[in-house]
Amino acid sequence: MVNLIDISEALQKGDASTVEKLVRLSLAEGLTPKEILEKGLIQGMDIIGEKFKKNEVYVPEVLIAARAMHAGMDVLKPKLTETGVKNIGKVIIGTVKGDLHDIGKNLVKMMLEGAGFEVIDLGVDVGEEKFIEAIKEQKPNIVGMSALLTTTMINMPKVINAIKNAGLREKVKIMIGGAPITKNYAEQIGADGYSPDAASAVTDAKKLIF
Repeated sequence: MVNLIDISEALQKGDASTVEKLVRLSLAEGLTPKEILEKGLIQGMDIIGEKFKKNEVYVPEVLIAARAMHAGMDVLKPKLTETGVKNIGKVIIGTVKGDLHDIGKNLVKMMLEGAGFEVIDLGVDVGEEKFIEAIKEQKPNIVGMSALLTTTMINMPKVINAIKNAGLREKVKIMIGGAPITKNYAEQIGADGYSPDAASAVTDAKKLIF
């Protein structure tokens, strides 16, 4: 009998093939996709997130754990859809116009997916129009913006204004993050949340929609 703690532990070690094998075995043994997701994969990513916050693990370990989580999710996704298990929320994420940095954004994306969010990644160098289009099409709960440069963070308020002008501001929560960003700046430009790191982004995203 597969113990879901084994899935969580294999994920934390970044052992993708073991995670995939154990998820398949768990399904074969009749465990529900929801149980495997919550008590195996999400629990493992939560622990990694906490360790990351405390500087007990670093970016490479988080990325490896996230890869292992994806290996498990690839097996689970079709089953979750079949059983009608919904994501806890939908997030659109992108690095703002003029900025080509994506390590931080990718990390946030992986952590959010690990927590049960559906994440639509718009990539880097994303202008206002692309954010607006995505909001209209995808109807997310949250829009996440990232910037690593002081010269590109000024594009964040432009996106927020464009969202307001399109009449969509009441429909989404806006989160921002990146090296030069502060809580004060988030408040100043009218964002709903600011996260200093990827693990905090998960906690903050949950707070915004629950």
